[in-house]
Amino acid sequence: MQDVIDIHDLTEQEILDIYALTEEMKADQPAYHDALSNRTLLMFFAKPSTRTRVSFEAGMTHLGGHAIYFSEEQSQLSRGESLADTAKVLSRYTDVIMARLFEHETMIELAEHADVPVINGLTDLLHPCQALSDVFTMREYGIEDGPLAFVGDGNNVAHSLMQICATLDIPCRIATPEGYEPDTTITDRVAGADVTITNDPAEAVDGARAVYTDVFVSMGESAEKKAAFDGYQVTPELMAHGDDAKFMHCLPAHRGEEVATAVMDGPNSIVYDQAENRQHVQKAILYSLLTV
Repeated sequence: MQDVIDIHDLTEQEILDIYALTEEMKADQPAYHDALSNRTLLMFFAKPSTRTRVSFEAGMTHLGGHAIYFSEEQSQLSRGESLADTAKVLSRYTDVIMARLFEHETMIELAEHADVPVINGLTDLLHPCQALSDVFTMREYGIEDGPLAFVGDGNNVAHSLMQICATLDIPCRIATPEGYEPDTTITDRVAGADVTITNDPAEAVDGARAVYTDVFVSMGESAEKKAAFDGYQVTPELMAHGDDAKFMHCLPAHRGEEVATAVMDGPNSIVYDQAENRQHVQKAILYSLLTV
């Protein structure tokens, strides 16, 4: 494992190895406290973040390393320096790069020119660290056999969930409005797996052990898009179609839009466990890339 850019590039065993290591990281095993001493993580941000930045920076600190925040708009990239030159120079200064970018093609270009491991902290196509953390959380609750239902936009989170479910043989149901289905690049990859695409939220949630949603309108998208998602809010009535389902959300959440407050703050919500596990899974990824 040289980079973590796309779950499609990870084998089932590599994912399970990350999870075994995550369990030890979460148990705060002393052996890992200085495991990345004198190592430096470069956190490259082209778009704002709460969980990605704090979970990576805190996680690197817990492992005895150091993290540097690198903003695209405050760098020479904003003045015309090439990404290739930037990647080559940053590789001389740091041991691993985590990037949160807009276009997925930019992530691929960054990894091609970097001489250190690259971790995808989010692109417009994929969000692998989130999906890895989500399934780890499902495993903690004993619902990793699914089905997992995702209701909302066929976006980067949905794409990565589809891919990890396909790799780990978890039934996955994706419900989106017409015209907002997942990208065909991703649906083609998971062809043959137990992944269903539908425009009916109730069909997706029927018998599900976990029901997942995300914001309907992502950063940089038109607010007019929101109207297409009428009827896709995760409500107590929709949750009732599941099998005592847990509610999941990658956050930030907009109560009253993609999810009802009664669900978001209800007894079956595990959203904060998901958020916490981002840090533990990412620590395992950092350790694996730099030491294993």
